[in-house]
This record gives sequence, structure tokens and C-alpha cells, in this order.
Amino acid sequence: MKTIYFLSFLLATSIIACTPKSETPVKTAEVSLNEQIAKGEYLVTVMGCNDCHSPKVMTAMGPVPDSLRLLSGHPANETLAPFDKEILKSYVVFNMNNTAATGPWGTSFAANLTPDPTGIGNWTEEQFIVAMKQGKWKGLENSRNLLPPMPWQGYSKMTDKDLKAIFAYLKTVKPVNNPVPMAIPPVM
Repeated sequence: MKTIYFLSFLLATSIIACTPKSETPVKTAEVSLNEQIAKGEYLVTVMGCNDCHSPKVMTAMGPVPDSLRLLSGHPANETLAPFDKEILKSYVVFNMNNTAATGPWGTSFAANLTPDPTGIGNWTEEQFIVAMKQGKWKGLENSRNLLPPMPWQGYSKMTDKDLKAIFAYLKTVKPVNNPVPMAIPPVM
């Protein structure tokens, strides 16, 4: 009798051991807001957003982003210097701050990315994603396309998660009141 119980025990344990276990969903750790903002800051840094969206100050090492106006776009009160328009047949021209560019599309100005109402302060996360993925001005689907040199076509390949991190970070930077000028159409 002990042998039958032992064999039954062995059979039961082998059946249990060989039965596939039900897959329980793996819980993904939610990213904290601080982690999301840190990732957004990292992405803004490595993507070079300050290169065009921040006015510069001159230092012994050359121009660097102005820490008082980070990501505030082309200064509203900055007049572009005149230049020979003939050069546009062969070149694209940038201003000294790298916040304005003139080419076959006309003149475009880097947007204010700070959370001020003159920047992205009134934008929704969805608008930001539309701007970055579809290249639409102010993230409005029926608006004009973003102009060069904004490389939105490359950024359109970013994940929504990365774009949301960038947006979360941008909402934490110092707001700067700076109504960036409208684009200027090309001179015919």
C-alpha cells in the first residue's frame, strides 16, 4: 500500500512539474515624473535643441546658450542684419544667434519652447506630439508645416514616450516671455 501511495505521489508531482504554468503579465515599472523629466532634459540636450532655440552670449570659448533665455527662441526685439540676397542662390544664411535662418523657404525663426504663453505654455501634450511627428506649426493639424531648419522629419521617428518626456521637461524650464516673429515668405 505504501508503494501505491508513493507512486501516486511521484505521478502527481511529475504532472504538476510538467504542466505549463500560466503566464502572468509582467508588470512594467511606472516611470516617475522626475525620471520622465530627467529623460526629457537628456533628450533636449543630446538633440541640440539649445543650438537653435536659445539665444547666445559670447564667451572666451565662443557663443554659448544664454542661461537667462534658454529655449526661448529667436528674440522678438532682434533685427536681422541685411545681407546680399544673391548668396541665397547657393547658401542658407543663419543669424549670429543661430535662431533665424533664411533660405529658399523664406526666413524662419526658432520657436519659444518655454512654458510661457508666448511659447508652449498653452500647448497640450497632444499638440507637441503633432508638431514633432507631423511637422505642424503649434501642433495644430490644419496649420502650416514647420519650416527648415527644424528637423522634425527625423524627430517624427521618436517614440511617444520620448516626446512626452521632452514635453514634461520643457514644462519645467524657466518661462520666458518672448513672442517670436512670424516666418517671412521668400522674396521672389
